[in-house]
Amino acid sequence: MSGYQFERECRTPQSESYIVELDDEEVGRADIHYTPSVAYATLCVAESMTQEDVRELISEIDERLVLTTDPFREDFVVTVWTGRESGVYSDEDFNGEDEDEEDGEDLEGDGHRHR
Repeated sequence: MSGYQFERECRTPQSESYIVELDDEEVGRADIHYTPSVAYATLCVAESMTQEDVRELISEIDERLVLTTDPFREDFVVTVWTGRESGVYSDEDFNGEDEDEEDGEDLEGDGHRHR
């Protein structure tokens, strides 16, 4: 078994979202959506992952997450995006934005406030 760990962020009746970690380091994110016959996933991984790493991760997701939820699915279709995280945004980042700018505080593109 590989060292991948999956931390569920959210779940709906038809989907789940996971943070993917390897050796306690975040290396990606998987969003899985279930239909009556096919499971679809969007997998976002770090730029440093090789094609072999990605294939291994997809196999792990299939075995440990998808097949345990939907063992009779007909297909598993995965779209892979490779890159780097540029930010995490929430409503808090945009509420009071005008007030922060007046106070001399700038909002940076990484979703965090910087002075």
